[in-house]
Amino acid sequence: MREIFSRVEDSVLVNIEVEVDIEDYRDNYPWLYSLFVKPNNIQENSLGFEQFLELKESIIISLEHKNMAKYVGARVCDGWHEFYFYAKDSKNLEAVSAAMLKESGYKYESNVVKDAKWDFYDKNLFPSELEFHDIQSHKIIFLLQEEGDELSISRDVEHYVSFDTATQKERFINNALAYGFEFKDDVSSEEFEHGVALVKQHAVSEEEVKKVVEELYGLIKTEHGYYEGWSTVLVQKDD
Repeated sequence: MREIFSRVEDSVLVNIEVEVDIEDYRDNYPWLYSLFVKPNNIQENSLGFEQFLELKESIIISLEHKNMAKYVGARVCDGWHEFYFYAKDSKNLEAVSAAMLKESGYKYESNVVKDAKWDFYDKNLFPSELEFHDIQSHKIIFLLQEEGDELSISRDVEHYVSFDTATQKERFINNALAYGFEFKDDVSSEEFEHGVALVKQHAVSEEEVKKVVEELYGLIKTEHGYYEGWSTVLVQKDD
């Protein structure tokens, strides 16, 4: 499954696409193949950009043919599209992509290095715990938009948190109350016994949700807890 998110590195915004279901490949694909392509300032949503994306998918299909390599993600920064693969060996990787790119007119570079522990993937592609929550928030917000939600309207939003001990949970709740959160209910399941649902009134735009979740996340990690996500009701202009 591919997930998409953004992060800031050295004051530069980097857009990242990552394959998260890759555990079956780690042991047998020790070579990291990096392919950097610059598609000549093509504007997104243009025909030229669609053709570029088609070429990208063709390269992925060709390199994954016969399990030669596994596409693990991409990064977009400063006009360069960086594509990353892990491969069984270093042979023919550059030749396959070069054959497909030579007629494109795009500037490109490539490199193959040994990375048996997948350090690059873990450090530069795989999302952090908080970035995973940003991804999930984006999906919820997209669904709300599809139903005509007015994201800018403040409403009750429930946030779910779990802890290993009751003491951690109680300390967290006391701290969260000072930040405008209200206790709603204790929550328990097979996965966690010491859970809690908190409520706070806020809008559900991407910016506002990100701000609230990051604030809450800091309080959660102080007590070594786990943020489980959020939910809310649909709000439309006529509501």
